[in-house]
Amino acid sequence: MAKRKAKNPNQLGLKMGLNDERIPKLFGLLLLFIAVYLFVAFTSYLFTWKVDQDRVLRFSWKLLLNDGPTVDNWLGRLGAFLSNFYMYFLFGLPSFGIVYLLWQLGMNRLRRQSIKPMGALFVKVMLAVVGFAVLLEFTIGKVWQFPVGGAVGQYLVSHLTGVLGSFGVILLLVALFGLYLVFEARIDFNGSPRQIGNDIRDHFSERIRFRGKERPERFEPKIKADFTEPQKPSTEPALAPRNKPSISLSPGDGSDFEVDGPATLSEKGIEQVPGEQTELPLEAVGDLTLVSHDPLAAGDANLTIIDGDEGIDTSLAVTAENEDHSEPYDPTLDLPNYVPPHAALLRELESGKAEVDRSELEANKDQIIETLLNYKIEITKIRATIGPTVTLYEIVPAPGVRISKIKNLEDDIALSLAALGIRIIAPIPGRGTIGIEVPNKNPQMVSMREVIESEKFRTAKMDLPLALGKTIKNEVLVADLAKMPHLLVAGATGQGKSVGINSIIMSLLYKKHPSQVKLVMIDPKKVELFPYAKLESHFLAFLPGQTEPITTETTKVIHILNSLCIEMDQRYDLLKKASSRNIKEYNEKFVARRLNPEKGHKFLPFIVLIIDEFADLIMTAGKEVEMPIARLAQLSRAVGIHLVIATQRPSVNIITGVIKANFPARIAYKVTAKVDSRTILDAGGADQLIGRGDMLLSNDGDVVRLQGAFVDTPEVEEVINFIGNQRGYVEPYLLPEYNTDEEMAGSGSLSYADLDDMFEDAARLIVSQQHGSTSMIQRRLKLGYNRAGRIVDQMEQLGIVGPAQGSKPREVLVYDEQELIRFIDDLRNRG
Repeated sequence: MAKRKAKNPNQLGLKMGLNDERIPKLFGLLLLFIAVYLFVAFTSYLFTWKVDQDRVLRFSWKLLLNDGPTVDNWLGRLGAFLSNFYMYFLFGLPSFGIVYLLWQLGMNRLRRQSIKPMGALFVKVMLAVVGFAVLLEFTIGKVWQFPVGGAVGQYLVSHLTGVLGSFGVILLLVALFGLYLVFEARIDFNGSPRQIGNDIRDHFSERIRFRGKERPERFEPKIKADFTEPQKPSTEPALAPRNKPSISLSPGDGSDFEVDGPATLSEKGIEQVPGEQTELPLEAVGDLTLVSHDPLAAGDANLTIIDGDEGIDTSLAVTAENEDHSEPYDPTLDLPNYVPPHAALLRELESGKAEVDRSELEANKDQIIETLLNYKIEITKIRATIGPTVTLYEIVPAPGVRISKIKNLEDDIALSLAALGIRIIAPIPGRGTIGIEVPNKNPQMVSMREVIESEKFRTAKMDLPLALGKTIKNEVLVADLAKMPHLLVAGATGQGKSVGINSIIMSLLYKKHPSQVKLVMIDPKKVELFPYAKLESHFLAFLPGQTEPITTETTKVIHILNSLCIEMDQRYDLLKKASSRNIKEYNEKFVARRLNPEKGHKFLPFIVLIIDEFADLIMTAGKEVEMPIARLAQLSRAVGIHLVIATQRPSVNIITGVIKANFPARIAYKVTAKVDSRTILDAGGADQLIGRGDMLLSNDGDVVRLQGAFVDTPEVEEVINFIGNQRGYVEPYLLPEYNTDEEMAGSGSLSYADLDDMFEDAARLIVSQQHGSTSMIQRRLKLGYNRAGRIVDQMEQLGIVGPAQGSKPREVLVYDEQELIRFIDDLRNRG
């Protein structure tokens, strides 16, 4: 630890810097002096205005400084001038509101509280001053010679009367008073005030003060305190959360009675209650002082309630838990009114439990036994598990029977049962049996609503939960995409891939807040994912200047994939600075406020890249798409970027070995040939599915047969409209800008003739605002995004702005407009 430089004893002891704590206190004392001075001057003006007005009506500094006329104001010529200025030329009697405002601001600075509440107070006081000036001038201004409303009130009344008439002005004043009752006094006009106006308001002069935070808009008259055991002073960093200290309660009369730990207030006084949270209503507390044993620890509370009728300044001072930013950060508060979609938006199908006739089960069982006996294969036990579309028959073969012999009878059993989609699992892992899956004659549809409402999905504690459907055991299967970490979806046309993609997206929309996950959608077919464009202010992420949030053009797909690689690299840089290995550790540190946002740290949402018809992209763009996809597949898991890729047949020329190795989780819908099944799953079985959502999920080495959850297009649109009609973020989640080598070529070779016609205007805007943003040029100068982007590239080549920094604005390298003008003149002379 560096040693502090010793103070020179000859230095002046009262030398103060800008950060000295005495500066705001001195400023507060000055404001209090001005407030008292004006109050006395205004009060004197009420009695001396007739005598002094003629002498000070024409203000002159010579009259103020030299020997001027004598005045009767208690504070001399300056008091007479100031009071006449405020009373006569401005607001009249309501000018006393200015005194109140200055007093409150002075007390705020003296106590070194947050300056933010003063802004709201200034607006309220000035509106009240103007309003009362109009009211007084309109009601008694003509009958009283005193300037009750001042020049401002007189001017407004004369113009309002001319426009609205006298009765219109009365209606306007009544309407303003009604607005005051609704928004400030919180009267609901149903006969009861809104959580105000009880005995406490009459008995206590309540003022709430939160150190570093604004007073809550609605404060319920109760104290809710959680009393815990004493804690040692925390040695953690300043931004880390700390435990709450114990709190002692002592009566306000100064007695030595003290209780540590949980306590309540009863007829006997304060009683200790083990391990409970207590609520103390204010009317029961009376004079009560809560004092912390450890005033240095975060989370301490100092509450004082004193009878306001005795003329004492009544206050309830609370040291907020977040005084040192120790309160956990909640990313959902950026969109606090967001309501997740409810299950009623989805259709409820008549599914229920899978029903199979007893006769069907018996017939299938007999056919299986008979077929096996025809090939001299005996079994000792058989049992059936009924699923929504398939029934699993588990058999235990007699000793000495080879499993491969049963496996080779797959087609013969299908022939004897006269059914398609027979699949033999030999053996079932961990069960010691052989499974024969037989499709039901009357398959049951699994609805998305049924899966969403299941207990397993509602209670899932996963980062990215996906409700995929139901297993053969009729159990809902919920998988975590974050652990997969990428998902490959493949199958023949019309077998349920698009519905499966929709069910994946629906799962995330139902389970996650927009601040927790962002979706990047690529749809070469242009028709599958376009309804989700309405979610651009909530869940979607895309490039700056992108006109459509769903990417469909191949050139833009290349840009967005490379942009995701830039985002990935930037996230790895943040993880490195935070000494975190993955996004979960990083976000935990950020939520605990152990990372400083001023150093570039921010809450990182998960990003899910969804690509429909990946094969089409490979055929049209080839390596330009393959390379960024391979990088993302290998590296993006730790930083919370996950891929869901759908294609019809992921052959080796579509899904390369590098990509395929990083997609251990795969979903296979029905395919036409065994070779296709092996391409997808590295095993057979997908060719024996029955279609219509019947699928195989390969994850962690296990292959599970599922009936996918069905969600129809109208249901998807209902959910999208429900979310899209809510208030979203002011700006969407933008990915880093990506410029190709061609766009960056020619650096330093520009002449003045090569510059855009709007270059100078754009450069002046950038330099004056010191904010290098393409979107600002586009918005202020009303240019297209491509043209604005070219202008910014020209500025970068000329050294006016720095290189792109992802989603952050570029650094402006020219600091004033004179320097810019000289630079452009030199360029013009050279060119």
